[in-house]
Amino acid sequence: MTAPDPVLLTPGPLTTSPQTKAAMLRDWGSWDSAFNALTASVCADIVDVVHAADTHVCIPLQGSGTFAVEAALGSFVPRRSKTLVPSNGAYCLRIARILSYLGREFVVLDHPESQAIDPQRIDAALREDADITHVAQVHCETGTGVLNPLPQIAGIVAAHGRRLVVDAMSSFGALPIDLRTMPVDALIAASGKCLEGVPGMGFVVARRTVVESAAGCAHSLALDLHDQWTYLQKTGQWRFTPPTHVVAALRAAIDQFTAEGGQPARLARYTEHCSVLVDGMRSLGFETFIGDDVQAPIIVTFHAPPDPAYDFAEFYRRMRARGFVIYPGKLTTVETFRVGCIGALRSADIRRAVDAIAATVREMGIEVMAPTSLSNLAG
Repeated sequence: MTAPDPVLLTPGPLTTSPQTKAAMLRDWGSWDSAFNALTASVCADIVDVVHAADTHVCIPLQGSGTFAVEAALGSFVPRRSKTLVPSNGAYCLRIARILSYLGREFVVLDHPESQAIDPQRIDAALREDADITHVAQVHCETGTGVLNPLPQIAGIVAAHGRRLVVDAMSSFGALPIDLRTMPVDALIAASGKCLEGVPGMGFVVARRTVVESAAGCAHSLALDLHDQWTYLQKTGQWRFTPPTHVVAALRAAIDQFTAEGGQPARLARYTEHCSVLVDGMRSLGFETFIGDDVQAPIIVTFHAPPDPAYDFAEFYRRMRARGFVIYPGKLTTVETFRVGCIGALRSADIRRAVDAIAATVREMGIEVMAPTSLSNLAG
């Protein structure tokens, strides 16, 4: 007998449903017409999630979400360009690092990690620097859980006549995104996030006219989205060996997404998970790193207990033994840990996780949960 799979309270990979797992039990030929039809149906449904069938296309790509981010930046941001990167966390800074590798000029607009991006600061930056051609923005900063105001940012970027590339890795499928009203050139996400598939496939929902004009822009053969899309249109096939089982699992996951009620229903379920988690953790004395007004119901960052008895590695080990996997913090200034709200879970799973955290805290002898300054504010 093998031990049951742990509940993944992470931002991806995440806990998947039995139906999604079962979809990977069949083998597919990568050039077979049945698999080509599977790919086409997945791409069509992904575009429909953001209401963009009239203007945008979906380009699938092998690899993790970061592969798709680099592919989008390399394929759609010209070599002679300048990109503004509004940053309030680790994944915003990853965009800047990718641009550096690509040799694309960029400027980082720093914000505190605990705050959402200020659209007015983007407006001012675009007014002051006419050389900026693109803005690259993370929608939900997974390092903290902060939700950035994408509709306002998109409107400002469009008003200045600049191009917008969005990392929607942790928001696609859960948070509302309507590309009929939101001017976005490229929207990037992946299979193993809020669509609740398994990791291994990124995808970019890109404006068709942008894709058509992107020939020769890419820095890499494997990450050339124009070439990938052109080949798909001509043959129905991926250029290189596709992650067949991942695509099949995503097809099953999207079917469940639709049956659940699509994006509004998924947002409602994740919002309930987040509320149960935050209320439960606060009842134990833990404090969130960011305010409720900027908290996305995707992943929650908690201050680490300042108690000498606390050690994350040991905390993680004991939580894992109780059947739950959590994430370490992603911040450099303060010690934190993160607990995800997404995946094929129910509120009862979140309540069990909070109970497991309470038991782990007692077992480790942790008595002080929140930093002193936060405790004083709470009092």
